[in-house]
Amino acid sequence: MAEHKLKTPLSDADVQKLRIGDTVRLSGTIYTARDAAHKRMIEGLDKGQPLPFDIKGSLIYYVGPSPTKPGAVIGSAGPTTAYRMDPYAPRLMEIGMKGMIAKGKRSEAVKEAMQKHKVVYLGATGGAAALIAKCIKKCDIIAYEDLGPEAVRRLEVEEMPLIVVGDAYGGDLYIEGRKQYEVR
Repeated sequence: MAEHKLKTPLSDADVQKLRIGDTVRLSGTIYTARDAAHKRMIEGLDKGQPLPFDIKGSLIYYVGPSPTKPGAVIGSAGPTTAYRMDPYAPRLMEIGMKGMIAKGKRSEAVKEAMQKHKVVYLGATGGAAALIAKCIKKCDIIAYEDLGPEAVRRLEVEEMPLIVVGDAYGGDLYIEGRKQYEVR
């Protein structure tokens, strides 16, 4: 297992050097979106409308941050469970998204699309929302403000600690990680 420092936007080469179990310190611009925002983005694409940000090389963090306290950049920003975005993720991969940040297992359709489009799934530790928030240096709502915590935000992150839980080769840490502890 290797350690990587990555800066957004990601390229195919960035993604292809990552394997499940590797650790990543991510810096640069990432975007937030949860269920409602994903639904709107896909509906917009279906109508020929552009996304609210450049999807090429981007990473989407599945998070709905808590309210921001005075003097803070963002409230607690822990990951949400990824499978709720599974119906939408392959479409975003098709048009250039290179990574997703969340927690939890992914569908076979998402894992197949990750291999086809060279995309990585990075895990953020659930329960470490305050720690993750410290890595977020800037936060701006850029779309769907009416969705409150689920609005799309542009985040500037520094050294965000993540682990590769799904790689572009079909590796799945939720499956492979368990195997080493199973009784044979």
